Amino acid sequence: LNCLKSHMRSWPSLELVREFVAQNNAAQIKHVIQILSQEFALSQHPHSRKGGLIGLAACSIALGKDSGLYLKELIEPVLTCFNDADSRLRYYACEALYNIVKVARGSVLPHFNVLFDGLSKLAADPDPNVKSGSELLDRLLKDIVTESNKFDLVGFIPLLRERIYSNNQYARQFIISWILVLESVPDINLLDYLPEILDGLFQILGDNSKEIRKMCEVALGEFLKEIKKNPSSVKFAEMANILVIHCQASDDLIQLTAMCWMREFIQLAGRVMLPYSSGILTAVLPCLSYDDRKKSIKEVANVCNQSLMKLVIPEDDETDEGKQSLSLQTEPKEESLSQQEVTSSGESLFILAFTDRVPVTLNLDGIVQVLDCHLHDSATGMMTRIAVLKWLYHLYIKTPRKMFRHTDSLFPILLRTLSDESDEVILKDLEVLAEIASSPAGQTEDQGPCDGSDMRSELHIPVKASQLSSSGMKGMECSPSTPTMNSYFYKFMINLLKRFSSERKLLETRGAFIIRQLCLLLNAENIFHSMADILLREEDLKFASTMVHTLNTILLTSSELFQLRNQLKDLKTPESRNLFCCLYRSWCHNPVTTVSLCFLTQNYKHAYDLIQKFGDLEVTVDFLTEVDKLVQLIECPIFTYLRLQLLDVKNNPYLIKALYGLLMLLPQSSAFQLLSHRLQCVPNPELLQTTDSTKTTLGFKKATATNIDYLELLQHFERVQNKHLEVRHQRAGRGEPPDRRVVL
Repeated sequence: LNCLKSHMRSWPSLELVREFVAQNNAAQIKHVIQILSQEFALSQHPHSRKGGLIGLAACSIALGKDSGLYLKELIEPVLTCFNDADSRLRYYACEALYNIVKVARGSVLPHFNVLFDGLSKLAADPDPNVKSGSELLDRLLKDIVTESNKFDLVGFIPLLRERIYSNNQYARQFIISWILVLESVPDINLLDYLPEILDGLFQILGDNSKEIRKMCEVALGEFLKEIKKNPSSVKFAEMANILVIHCQASDDLIQLTAMCWMREFIQLAGRVMLPYSSGILTAVLPCLSYDDRKKSIKEVANVCNQSLMKLVIPEDDETDEGKQSLSLQTEPKEESLSQQEVTSSGESLFILAFTDRVPVTLNLDGIVQVLDCHLHDSATGMMTRIAVLKWLYHLYIKTPRKMFRHTDSLFPILLRTLSDESDEVILKDLEVLAEIASSPAGQTEDQGPCDGSDMRSELHIPVKASQLSSSGMKGMECSPSTPTMNSYFYKFMINLLKRFSSERKLLETRGAFIIRQLCLLLNAENIFHSMADILLREEDLKFASTMVHTLNTILLTSSELFQLRNQLKDLKTPESRNLFCCLYRSWCHNPVTTVSLCFLTQNYKHAYDLIQKFGDLEVTVDFLTEVDKLVQLIECPIFTYLRLQLLDVKNNPYLIKALYGLLMLLPQSSAFQLLSHRLQCVPNPELLQTTDSTKTTLGFKKATATNIDYLELLQHFERVQNKHLEVRHQRAGRGEPPDRRVVL
């Protein structure tokens, strides 16, 4: 100011300004300012421009508190000089404006936008002196804004929204500094306009300068604190898509920050975020497969995913979406936060207070499309695939009716996922398939497991069933229908067997694992009944034999099938006898498994009759190998009851004869020695004679009470084996390699 006062003495006419102020002569004051502007500050000569700038500043000082009346005339020529090519003149312009603003103080606020615009340019000025001068002016202007309650935020936001996308580091630093200042002023609610600048803030967060990134991180952190304090005043929906975009950023800091915001938005806004679920999942799901280098992002993404999943509720399954009444039930209140609820998991859910009802609908089609794309993408990570399957399972539980509209399109990829290299992925996939197969929402009018037309389109099933049975479909039981099964269950079984048939490696490596898990998830009896029913009409006899062997091994050895084994062991109920007959007809594809089924069900006479037929079969190395394995199996705990029944020679003669029959089939091998030693332990029946010789055993009673047509079953066995022999000979005639059955 002392400098300016000395300059004022060199401008005698400015003494007149004081007189004009005293006289309240506005016209003369404007005339003086106009001369200083037009003839000096905007002159073509540098020295004149310098003098004009000094004169305008001195004039402002002379005006004192009245300078506010002439600010437009004072400021405009000075701002024009901000663009001067001479850095010294830009500095003088900055100095002049500083003095004008210092005198006017709060009166400059109506002109804030033009001042801010000019300062934002000087912030990126290459001359250090100009930058230093602009920083002084900037601090002065910030002080004025902070101490004033007349700042026009509405008018400023468009300019801020425009300048926030600047790529210049200094301009970005200038913008962030102003956002921090405005955010700190209690009377300025910048949160209302956050949707307009949030994208720009995330852009700045990726700046190369660590200092700028840190400043931007602080600014975003302050906004997030405000959001947590006042969630009811936050425009969550308007910012949801912005976060979705930046949650997919390649920059780790941007992605982590956006993901943290997304986590808070989901937990604070709740179902308001539901319409944006597909976009959120697009951003979040890939992050779940990140390695430890991005552990923080992965953890936050996992919370987002879990929180979003909890927002889907059974009411979202309303069939008439147009009448869906799901909304945020609120009452008009002045409080920013109406109530806080705490869930059983300890999470706080905020009920937002809105004056209007906000309809919320679940965009299920979009979600399913995103999930389907991730399953189809071979590059999808394991944890992402698991999360996708968890989502599908959750949606089938919460919104089954709507989800079944997508089942036909999802079904193929779910079946292909059974070939996944991860056991955990397969387990989740089976859970989804099991829910599809058992959900009441999957019931359709065309339910019918014996629908031959449907199965012929999926598997190689003969058009004429008489190719396997002279009685056609007679005597072939359909899969039992229970309340837990629907029309998709049989379709699932058909397609699963089709996949095993086309992908034998899957059957070899994961077949038993898949079937055992299905037996836990679904009704084991239904699974075996339906598969046996389908395999009975399978044209590929080699596959049928292999599949029967696999199913038989599972039935006899898996802990998951304990109850089913007990059910078959005694054949006490019509259902168990029906199941035995169904299994038997398909088990006939493999002679040795048929005998093992008879051992399991204590049908020893029929087992002996079957073994008698073995003499008419083509005995191959594979056949003898399976007999060998059956002998090994007889020594296992599963057949403890069978070995104990050897003590009752009188009432189990056919058991002993059947075992001797197996012994005679075997060559001199370890299995031969094992079975031979076992049979040597069979006691002499005369030594076991008791006084109660007329009392029959339970096994004898059971044998006479089953009401099973064993003769018809034996004839069926012969027909099936004759068909196998015919096919093997045809294959041999074509020079194809002999059968090597899969042994599990």
